[in-house]
Amino acid sequence: MEERWVEIKGAASGFAQDITIGPHHLRGDEPAAVGGTDTGPTPYELLLAALGTCKSMTAAMYARRKQWPLESVTVRLHHAKIHAKDCEDCETKEGKLDRIECELTFTGPLSEEQRAQLESIANRCPVHRTLTSEIKIVSRLI
Repeated sequence: MEERWVEIKGAASGFAQDITIGPHHLRGDEPAAVGGTDTGPTPYELLLAALGTCKSMTAAMYARRKQWPLESVTVRLHHAKIHAKDCEDCETKEGKLDRIECELTFTGPLSEEQRAQLESIANRCPVHRTLTSEIKIVSRLI
């Protein structure tokens, strides 16, 4: 598979960004309430879209391999900043944390065991694993 770069260009006068990924063109922005023009999703919404897309694809691929009667997958996600002290099962106890809530719906005549297995598989998709592992971002000025 060809390695593609994601390229983002935007004017310094606002938040709107043009995103090019191979032959695909998207737009990112911020809502008008925070100074954007709302011509596209926010950066966090794009991140959630990547995670949800990966979860859906991974669960569907697994169901196809198992020949399970999965008809469709719906993934709903929400991002929020929460106080670390309000998170009982988090290691960090000071400051704020990022919290992503994810709701999965599997449509089709699946057993409860199949649904549970699909949830488990979706939670191990590559993007989920990337977001929950140590990430090193290397930036350089060109």
